[in-house]
Amino acid sequence: MSQPTERSDQERSPSTSAEEPASGTAAAALPSETRPAVTTESNPMDGGQWRPVRPEELLRKNAVVDESPSELPDNPKLIRQRRQELEVHLRSCPTDQDAFRELAAIYRKEDRPHEAKRVLTEAVRIFPEDMSLLWELEEAKLARSLQQYREVSDLAARLKTSEVEREMKRSREDWAYRRIEVCNARLARDPSLRHLRLVLAEAYIDSDQHDKAINEIDELVQYDEFSPQAYLLKGKCLLSLGQDVQAMAALRAAGLRRAVVGPLPVRFAALKLLCETAERLGLDLTLEHYRRHLAIVQQDIAKLSAAAKKKHA
Repeated sequence: MSQPTERSDQERSPSTSAEEPASGTAAAALPSETRPAVTTESNPMDGGQWRPVRPEELLRKNAVVDESPSELPDNPKLIRQRRQELEVHLRSCPTDQDAFRELAAIYRKEDRPHEAKRVLTEAVRIFPEDMSLLWELEEAKLARSLQQYREVSDLAARLKTSEVEREMKRSREDWAYRRIEVCNARLARDPSLRHLRLVLAEAYIDSDQHDKAINEIDELVQYDEFSPQAYLLKGKCLLSLGQDVQAMAALRAAGLRRAVVGPLPVRFAALKLLCETAERLGLDLTLEHYRRHLAIVQQDIAKLSAAAKKKHA
């Protein structure tokens, strides 16, 4: 897959912040307490067949720096003034690392990841040994790619033209490529970051590289903390490859295994796919078995949802 080109900043229109949640059914890299609620329909914002993991999910887990852009003042006039001061300051003092970080944080707060990327690219050039700056630059690249994807998705929802469809395909490929690029770089620097293999597998799936996705997934099925999500992704890959029998075995491991009980959203997604596949193949008795388990999971999800609403009432 060739590296997609990025649009100029002049072409960028205001969009949803890259820090906002994305919907979906399987949050591969999220801890259980932050996984999103289950949804049953795909969404163009989900990046294809699987929800792309957000930049903050991908990178802020095991973060190497502790920065808090939210601590910046909320006064737009003061923020703009400080940004201008930092831009001028860095022209005369280009080795002020703290100024680079603060300026990049301001651009992120302003939802301008393209400018944050520009600032951090220069910072990494000056301080090539600083891994925390490289980490921030990778964040900015992901945020910029996701921002463009959302902009084009919004446009595609309003306009149905061949040009918009081509741009949608390009932005989807770019979002997948950026995740692949960053995950591979992170894993090369630190192979212990196993959770990134799930993120990487999702990106490979979004770019229709199912064989590569399965290779990443097979590295994770031996780890209980990752195996339910890994088996779910593997089942989806195998379905896409037309290997229904193998896919159902993987989906059963994600949705029905008793030794390692998966999170409810994962079990729901796996059982739903099992029902769809059994119905398509005409396996009536098997279908009824899967439907019973799916109904139990749906009841558990409803109970948790009701308890959460009661808690916040």
